Amino acid sequence: MTIQKNIRNFSIIAHIDHGKSTLADRLLELTGAVPQDKMVEQILDDMELERERGITIKAHAVKMDYKNPADGKTYELNLIDTPGHVDFSYEVSRSLAACEGAILVVDASQGVEAQTVSNIYLALENDLEIIPVINKIDLPTARPDDVAEQIVEILGGDIDDIIKISARSGENVEKVLSAIIEKIPPPKGSADAPLRALIFDSFYDKYRGVVLYVRIVDGTLKVGDKILLFASNMEFEVDELGYLKLELERCSELTAGEVGYIMANIKDIRKARVGDTVTLSKSPAKEPLPGYHEAKPMVFSGFYPSNPDEFEDLRSALQKLQLNDASLHFEPESSAALGFGFRCGFLGMLHMEITQERLFREFGLNLIATVPNVKYAVYLSDGEVLWIERPSDLPEPTKIDHIEEPIVSAEIITPHEFIGGIMELVKNRRGEYIATEYVDPNRVMLKLHIPLAEIIFDFFDKLKTISRGYASLDYEFLEYRPADLIKLDVLVNGDMVDALSMIVHSEETYFWGQKIVSKLKELIPRQLFEVIIQASIGKRVISRARIAPLRKDVTAKCYGGDITRKRKLLEKQKAGKKRMKMVGSVEIPQEAFFAVLKIER
Repeated sequence: MTIQKNIRNFSIIAHIDHGKSTLADRLLELTGAVPQDKMVEQILDDMELERERGITIKAHAVKMDYKNPADGKTYELNLIDTPGHVDFSYEVSRSLAACEGAILVVDASQGVEAQTVSNIYLALENDLEIIPVINKIDLPTARPDDVAEQIVEILGGDIDDIIKISARSGENVEKVLSAIIEKIPPPKGSADAPLRALIFDSFYDKYRGVVLYVRIVDGTLKVGDKILLFASNMEFEVDELGYLKLELERCSELTAGEVGYIMANIKDIRKARVGDTVTLSKSPAKEPLPGYHEAKPMVFSGFYPSNPDEFEDLRSALQKLQLNDASLHFEPESSAALGFGFRCGFLGMLHMEITQERLFREFGLNLIATVPNVKYAVYLSDGEVLWIERPSDLPEPTKIDHIEEPIVSAEIITPHEFIGGIMELVKNRRGEYIATEYVDPNRVMLKLHIPLAEIIFDFFDKLKTISRGYASLDYEFLEYRPADLIKLDVLVNGDMVDALSMIVHSEETYFWGQKIVSKLKELIPRQLFEVIIQASIGKRVISRARIAPLRKDVTAKCYGGDITRKRKLLEKQKAGKKRMKMVGSVEIPQEAFFAVLKIER
């Protein structure tokens, strides 16, 4: 067991692709935490999806023992890794709450970006000691001196304290280790106080149940102790404890300041929540650690299995994903067009994409996702307030007094030559300009208020296109505001396709109606009967398209003779098609649901 004053708990925070995972690799190498023959790039990003996209999706933790050349003492360094995307900010906040310090990594060629600023504020809120590091100084486009000035502008401090490194080549990475030991304070908790441990992550082991990743803030925990989880008020007996090396390493006890894992035969994955506090059931702490809340989803979409027989498989897969992902919410729902599925809540569009991809790769499930929506507050004429996550739940317009939509406070950092194009984009998305701040002589930070519904589709892609990839976006929920919103329905041969219904602003109804109808006309195959596609607001049709029926030439065998012979055959065919239209149903292909997500604005 390490002396408490020789423990350092720290995190690495950075914008996506600024080299966080590569720096973690170098630290693991230098401390000998990974044998050379097992070293691979981005070793903490063990998901195939993380490596492909170059982003950290799951928070990871690893213990490193490092003998400091300066004083000859051995230190226990606990790296608690964090995701880098705005969608996963709750996981980031819980990981930071388990630390005393953070390494802030900034790309020497990209400079400070919107997510960097957000992460700095998050670290400062948790009273963390921040060690600024400029990475990728070996790139030809690197501007370490300019970037150092940007960091000082935001963070303050001395420009000489900023460490300039190349995580890929390992240049100056030893200085980062020295700074961790010198600048990050040791943990403060008391080993004699009642036990309080923060759950900052967890995963499901099919043989052992739920494995909790914890930071012991106060007290001591031993194998055989009975623990109590504050949020779920459930008791369990600890049957294994250990440290978070690359492979779990057993120990007999964990004490204040240490980071490790707990196995306590927890079989119900909903009982162990990220951010919850663990205490002893016989002598519990008076209050839990602050900061726990259930992550609130901002974007909602229906997930339906392509094969209806896989409904229970989808339920099981979502339950397993939910354990590792505290922010994933789901509940069963049914659709006339798609059958049985689940209404899922996500933190944002990337979170939704990642979840869908993981369900396909890890569980082999082919899914149809409905049009994403945000949660609206619907105020009825009688004073009641409804929270609506899907358009089909919206009451009749006559019963509604007004609807409020979620607004986010957004920050966009961009080179100043792209301000015009970005402001035009913001205006088209009903955004409200608030202020401009200069980050450095060439780049500005635009502060905006914008409806969340307007940025969940393709706002980020458009922003990157306008700015040639240089602009970065960060946002957080601000408030609900009244808006002139209308439900747009899609009908195929008079039958409503509830999975394609959407809530849109009144000024955009004709645009969306026309686009969806045109897209469906392209994708729905021709039938033996006429197919009519309509977009409507209530009873009023605002856009319409017709798919002509496939026609067999019934008069092909009529050689000569009276014209009435041909007419009789054509009338018979017409009556048959009319009868077929009454009983025939149109199957909407999966591509139609995906295509709606990709409609160009």
